[in-house]
Amino acid sequence: MTSILEFAVIVIIISVSGVMSPGPLFAANISYGLREGTKSGIKMAVGHSIVEFPLIVLLGIGVFSLGVFPEFRTIISILGAITLFVFATLQIKAILDQKNQNPIQPKHGPLITGIAFSALNPFFIIWWITIGFKLISDAMMIWAFSGMIIVFFLHVWMDFVWLGGTAFLASKSSKIISNKNYKFMMIGLSMVLVYFGIAFLIEAFV
Repeated sequence: MTSILEFAVIVIIISVSGVMSPGPLFAANISYGLREGTKSGIKMAVGHSIVEFPLIVLLGIGVFSLGVFPEFRTIISILGAITLFVFATLQIKAILDQKNQNPIQPKHGPLITGIAFSALNPFFIIWWITIGFKLISDAMMIWAFSGMIIVFFLHVWMDFVWLGGTAFLASKSSKIISNKNYKFMMIGLSMVLVYFGIAFLIEAFV
């Protein structure tokens, strides 16, 4: 049986590139961070979590409903693998195509922006209904209903650390978006996603 420590490592490694990927939420966080510092990143993370937690619960209910079908876990493993490959490819493309653009200037506060840029982000939704669904399914196979709570807490702390940390660095005038080291790090994390995609496929067919 998988220990919670082993499962935590898997969730963190798979989640980290999604948490740290460039996108509207990240760009808006930088914009707010330039003016408000760490507190704006924490508010952004709270808004993100307001969308994320009920989504995880709904997916957990789906696991209970669909778990009666013997093909369920095979299908989820395959869909999760495909999504990991696509997500990694798009992420690398976005990083390589990224120019030194000005951050998004949002009109609302960081809490509302965190909610809006999460709920209306198709990549965020797709990530959770495929890759995230696989993690929730695995967790609930081991810990039943508690599994979805475990996944949420193993994932959500990274949102707070990343958004709070980058907002703090932005307030110190760090040029995060154009940082070459950031690009290399994200490409490396994308390669890790490919590795887990292959692992998901092996699980589906073995």
